[in-house]
Amino acid sequence: MKKKEQYDSLDFSRTGVWKYTLTAFFFGLFFPLFAWTFFLLSGNMPFSPENIIKLHNTRILMYLVDTVPFILALTAFLISGKFKNEQHNIYRQLLTKENLITEYSGYVKKIGNGEYKDIENLHFDDELGKSLAEMKDNLLSKSISEEKQKWISDGKNLTDEILRKHNEIKPLSYEILTALIEYINAVQGIFYVYDDEKQKLVSVSSYAYGRRKFLQNEYSLGEGLVGQASYEKAVIFRKNLPGNYLTVTSGILGEKKPESIIIMPLIGDEKIQGAVEFAFLKNTIPENTILLFEELSEIIGQNLFNIKANTTTKKLLQDSRKLTEELRKNEEELRRNAKQMEKTQKELEKTNIELAKKISEVEQGQKRLHALLENASEVITIYDEQGIVQYVSPSVKNILGFEPDEMIGVNRFERGDRILKDVFADLLKNPEKERTFEYRYTDKRNRRLWLETTGRNLLNNPAINGILFNTRDITERKEAETAKRLSSEMQALSENSPDMIIRMGLDGTFFYANPTTEKFIGISPKSLTGNNINNTDINDSVKQFILSLTNETEKELKEIQKETVFNINNEKRIVQFNAIPEFDEQNNLNTILFVVHDITERKQIELELENKNKNITESINYAQRIQSAIIPDFDIVKRYLPESFILYRPRDVVSGDLPWFYVTDEEIYIAAIDCTGHGVPGTLISFIAYFSLNSILNQNTKMTAAEILDELHIRVRQTLKQDSPDSKARDGMDIALVKINYNKNKLEFAGAHRPLFFLRGEKLSRYKGDRMSIGGKSVASRRGAKEEKFTNYEIDIAKKDKIFIFTDGLPDQIGGKDGRKYQAGRIRDIIIEKNNFSMKEYYDYFVRDFEQWKGNYKQIDDILFIGVEF
Repeated sequence: MKKKEQYDSLDFSRTGVWKYTLTAFFFGLFFPLFAWTFFLLSGNMPFSPENIIKLHNTRILMYLVDTVPFILALTAFLISGKFKNEQHNIYRQLLTKENLITEYSGYVKKIGNGEYKDIENLHFDDELGKSLAEMKDNLLSKSISEEKQKWISDGKNLTDEILRKHNEIKPLSYEILTALIEYINAVQGIFYVYDDEKQKLVSVSSYAYGRRKFLQNEYSLGEGLVGQASYEKAVIFRKNLPGNYLTVTSGILGEKKPESIIIMPLIGDEKIQGAVEFAFLKNTIPENTILLFEELSEIIGQNLFNIKANTTTKKLLQDSRKLTEELRKNEEELRRNAKQMEKTQKELEKTNIELAKKISEVEQGQKRLHALLENASEVITIYDEQGIVQYVSPSVKNILGFEPDEMIGVNRFERGDRILKDVFADLLKNPEKERTFEYRYTDKRNRRLWLETTGRNLLNNPAINGILFNTRDITERKEAETAKRLSSEMQALSENSPDMIIRMGLDGTFFYANPTTEKFIGISPKSLTGNNINNTDINDSVKQFILSLTNETEKELKEIQKETVFNINNEKRIVQFNAIPEFDEQNNLNTILFVVHDITERKQIELELENKNKNITESINYAQRIQSAIIPDFDIVKRYLPESFILYRPRDVVSGDLPWFYVTDEEIYIAAIDCTGHGVPGTLISFIAYFSLNSILNQNTKMTAAEILDELHIRVRQTLKQDSPDSKARDGMDIALVKINYNKNKLEFAGAHRPLFFLRGEKLSRYKGDRMSIGGKSVASRRGAKEEKFTNYEIDIAKKDKIFIFTDGLPDQIGGKDGRKYQAGRIRDIIIEKNNFSMKEYYDYFVRDFEQWKGNYKQIDDILFIGVEF
């Protein structure tokens, strides 16, 4: 208004123009008046023609002068009009700019105060206005984004406060549920936790459900919206729910049907840990609600995973206690059996093997305790009536390792799955029945799995038209059942264990110590827990040993066992430290569990056994040197029988099998002797056989092979005092004895339970030995009858003839694919098949064949095999 008044004060109106025009006109009148006065005064000039002309010209000039006021007035009128229009335009421009500046000032003030929503969407054509509008839009967008982030942050802080308060799932889930429902303005909610044993999402808390009996409490992964969100590990939002929603597998019910739902999966350790479902009466929800859930998904899920991990740790500790107690019992059993193990080397070896097995079982059990369960899906298989696979789901590759194409069109039952075949036959016979069964299965990767299969006869169902098998891998559940049983006893085991059990971090901080710790190191568990090892009163040597073992375990990342000496109750004791590394979810070393066991008594027993074992071993080695002295030198045998071999392999250091060789002026004697027993007992009997045979021939070289065995039988019985009526000794030997006379080309053979194979060309003849042994009591003698004599076989020999004698060690050896005996028939077949072999080739072949046959089986008896070619 002030500017308007200033403008009006400027006299450029129409009246003002005339005022300036008249002023110029009156001012112009002075000029003609002045000119006419001068002209009149000059009228006294002399009258002359020249003056008349001048006067005339002067008048003309005067008339022109008279027009000057009008010219000045017209000029003033035109100039003032032009100036008036230009000034009016300038004013309007200034007024418009001032109004814009006033309007911009208010706009900027509202922007500065954050009143974005109160600002109208003004349309500016100039650059300043456009810039202000763009600035307002940017600030408004940033303000909205900050409000969303603050709302999300407040929601996370609210959730974090609840998570910090609880270490049990039930109260945690309910408080999380109620707090979030209020925070996001939902009306209903339900909290699911993934059950690793059931492999399902199980409802643990709900809010505002009027008809709970209609609420579905469990879901498998991929089942319904809850299962789908968990399987995909993504937040799911649904609106415009169908009219029959109350029966849909989402589980949301109520007196009033919700308009929309949102499902948040809970993810921890990259696995599904649970899910939360919320219902809204509105058809839409803010975008920041979904963003909040996406961030809370891992926060809540990781917390659930930590709670489960803590529960699992407690169970593992209980299992460890039980295993330690079992180890203690095994050691007690070892002490009780110590005297019995002193008797023979064989018993000592057996006990050591059993102890090693027990230790291995403990180690394997500890490894199994750290195994985690894996999720598994079902394999759907459809068979026709002949058992041919018509369809198999793609999940068969992950579970069983087969491609679907490998199974379709194949008769599954030809693989030998007997239980599947029986169930299949039963389903064909009883189509109304449904069968569920468990069985072991070896998949394509040669893994032994536990499978659970449910079979139904759907041949009459047009959509299936076959026998339907739903199979899932329950190996983890089976292993979990075993782990659960073991872990339930581990806590009590640790507290009552006679071993010292401590858990220590990599920085030396103690997290746990059982009561026995005080007995070992003289410091109470309460004084250790929570303190660093360097700040405790532990003996320096013990402290350095623990720290050294910690560094070695951290480097090797595997269990380490070491022994040291502790001063327990002023007595030096030998202890065994077991350092067991413990890893977190990312497989990083987290803590080390030390199990310290007093092995002083065991070491003393081991030392005693070691000394006794040393004495026994020295005695056995001495017996072996003696036996080696009576075994014939193979070079000497080769001198008299160039084409021959002796395959001799004792099972132990000393042997009950003995090759015997004796030469006179006319005959050569060779025998394969199999004495009763193995090792030292068999060796003692072999000494009796050796010296008795030598003594017989030294006294009489004219005896037949059978007569030699008759005399040997008598001497063995006399030596072992078996000829007395009350003797119970059954010791003796089996023998195949050959007497060769090259001058007469004759061969004599007599056998006690041992045969002779005679090969001429491609024909093999078998001469059976008599069914009685050397030594002991025969059936006839036990009945009081006269004992039978041994049979003497006389055989003509020619060049290239071959003979073979052997003990029962080679035929009785277990091996091959089916774990069967080598058998004498196999020896016979090889001799016939390889009839053109030399003795060396026979020897090499039988050595290789024996090793291949034996494979990983142990040698069960002494082996003696002799071959001669004439």
